[in-house]
Amino acid sequence: MNLSLYSAATGMEAQQLNLNTIANNLANVNTPGFKRSKIEFQDLLYQKPRASGSDSGGGNLVPTGIEVGNGSRVAATSKVFTQGQLTQTGEKFDVAIQGDGFFEVQRADGTIGYTRDGSFKLNAQGQMVNVDGLPLIGGFQPIPAGASSVNIAQNGEVTVQSASGTQSFRLTMTRFANPSGLRSLGGNLYEETAASGTPESGSPSEAGFGSIIQGYTEASNVNIVEEMVNLIVAQRAYEINSKSIQTSDEMLQNVANMKR
Repeated sequence: MNLSLYSAATGMEAQQLNLNTIANNLANVNTPGFKRSKIEFQDLLYQKPRASGSDSGGGNLVPTGIEVGNGSRVAATSKVFTQGQLTQTGEKFDVAIQGDGFFEVQRADGTIGYTRDGSFKLNAQGQMVNVDGLPLIGGFQPIPAGASSVNIAQNGEVTVQSASGTQSFRLTMTRFANPSGLRSLGGNLYEETAASGTPESGSPSEAGFGSIIQGYTEASNVNIVEEMVNLIVAQRAYEINSKSIQTSDEMLQNVANMKR
């Protein structure tokens, strides 16, 4: 059996997934709070006609053996939670996290979603909600109608001035031991998994949590130049694997055409 055909096919399939990942990163270059994904590869099982260290006779051991690989596969697509650039919007309900942490929002089914997207607005009940109308939780209290000013400090302290007086409360954030283990839900949301660990709540600017910057949003951490380089590498790798299949096919054709 010509293993090169199957090994090259696994390489093409892996590079196709690599291309899909890169394309998704580029598609979300302007998505607030988006974190780029990176793909991780593994080699497949090896056939070992002759094992290293086997006895070659007379008490002599083979210093090196024969190993033939069976190609590659995608082992994981993990999120890279590096800091994105902070972009000033001037909107008082836009908040960005500088450092470690996530905002908590309550999903429609009552479960909690986690996000780095701080593009919030006020709904009719005075709650801060994301673009899908999911309310921000984690210490947030409704803001009364007609509030003259809303100030959010870097430590999460919110001060609201209205006709009824001054109201203050403090926001909390959440972090995970392994944020790359979070499950992506779409809509700039993540959910907890067994791999991410249990959520840890804390106050901004304390105990390693990031600070909150009002009037800013965190941009995607996708580097267009880096992704374009990765795109070229993936394209060439796919092309080379397809060339391996073509070469293997030509060799098999030569064998089939052999005559005595």
